[in-house]
Amino acid sequence: MRIVVLDDYQDAVRSLACFSKVSGHEVVIHRDTVTGEALVERLQGAEAVVLIRERTRLAADVLERLKSLKFVSQTGRPGGNLDVAACTRLGIAVGFTSGSARSTAELTFGLMLSAMRHIPLEDRRLREGSWQTTLGRALHGLVLGIYAPGNIGSLVAGYGRAFGMTVLVHGRDAARERAAKDGYEFVSRERLFSECDVVSLHIRLLPETRGIVKGSDLAMMKPDALIVNTSRAELVEHGALEAALKAGRPGFAAVDVYESEPILGAKHPLLAMDNVVATPHLGYVERSNYETFFGTAFDNILAFAAGKPQNLVNPEVVKG
Repeated sequence: MRIVVLDDYQDAVRSLACFSKVSGHEVVIHRDTVTGEALVERLQGAEAVVLIRERTRLAADVLERLKSLKFVSQTGRPGGNLDVAACTRLGIAVGFTSGSARSTAELTFGLMLSAMRHIPLEDRRLREGSWQTTLGRALHGLVLGIYAPGNIGSLVAGYGRAFGMTVLVHGRDAARERAAKDGYEFVSRERLFSECDVVSLHIRLLPETRGIVKGSDLAMMKPDALIVNTSRAELVEHGALEAALKAGRPGFAAVDVYESEPILGAKHPLLAMDNVVATPHLGYVERSNYETFFGTAFDNILAFAAGKPQNLVNPEVVKG
């Protein structure tokens, strides 16, 4: 098969042990993101495409022009980046993979530590010739708010507890049940934002959760509080975080996600703020997680080619 891997920014896929699984196939790897005609041209002749999360969007108008495409292997589960209904209509099977929640949870806590102790800022200033320019805060004894405690949020809550933090939880009914099970206090939205020293967002991006965090929520936070977002930038009302940080509530932010990715040339307002720790969507970008994601993505392609499809989002395509 001709397999095309899109958006491998770091050229990491060919370094993975699991890459040997597709050694008998023609594999083309692209490191940049393109759209429109350039994307259609790039995918001509492809029988299978590997999508790295939501980096490239395959809409119906693109899919309709890919006459050779038989299989899309999505790392993770398809979101708004892939028109699954169009795939089904066109007879294109879609496979999914699962990854580890730990990689994102660990990064979340790393960002929390980095922001509260001003590690990136102090590192930069030390290299510039300064010495001890900030006064950080220890996490022990602070209040950590988790919105909401799914697979990743629950791990972060556990890390917070291990560091001696008080953990408060907010979310839907499932969050209330999970909080009770894990021994955390479930609180109102108002208490989460107004009482917590750190608020970490772990909400799945859905049409109903887009912009769920408002400027009014951020305005309730303490002047020395931190908000952490390793989920999706679109969960926060457009422009609200930048405005809130300039207004001083909360005082700090740590972000791993942006409304439009990749961010190149440092062209984002958050990157000009010393009270922001920013990383380039590294939550799931970790070697063992990549081995799991791509190992399964390649297995899905090989199983489909062998007539034994697995992990399909739209199994009706092969049943028909």
